[in-house]
Amino acid sequence: MIIRELIHLLQLLVLVSLQVLVFNHMHLFGYATPMVYICFLLYFPLNYSRCGILFWGFIIGLLTDIFSNTPGVGAASTTLAAMLQPVLLRAMAPKDSTEDMMPNFQTMGYGNYARFFIILIVIHHLLVFLLESFSYFDSLYLVLSCASSIVLTTSIVWAMEHLLNRKS
Repeated sequence: MIIRELIHLLQLLVLVSLQVLVFNHMHLFGYATPMVYICFLLYFPLNYSRCGILFWGFIIGLLTDIFSNTPGVGAASTTLAAMLQPVLLRAMAPKDSTEDMMPNFQTMGYGNYARFFIILIVIHHLLVFLLESFSYFDSLYLVLSCASSIVLTTSIVWAMEHLLNRKS
């Protein structure tokens, strides 16, 4: 139990550091900014407590907000994504999966896992951009930024998943 929490803490520190030091400075074509810290929520097993996921989701969002100077946007969006993660995981998990199943391509299959993390990324990004703009005044910019960031984040998370889960 302690080892699992230390692993989550290490993942959190690595992802927040990558987000703040690398990915926050990437703005492709002035629209797309990858937010890969959301993939932290993908690594919780099926039987992980809902309160624990909410706690970790809030903490990673809060740390990202502190270092990115976006007050409350990251915390709110990752907390919502953390709240929906167990529901999405249960809906996408195979019916014969064990309670301690770790979500990845091997345990869920490519289609279910891809749907799981794409839906989670879309929910997160929609809330981030809606809270960030807080108006529909420039809706074209909002749609372009949100859509391009979703595509870029999904591509990076897909690549990270394949690099981390490939068989040696």
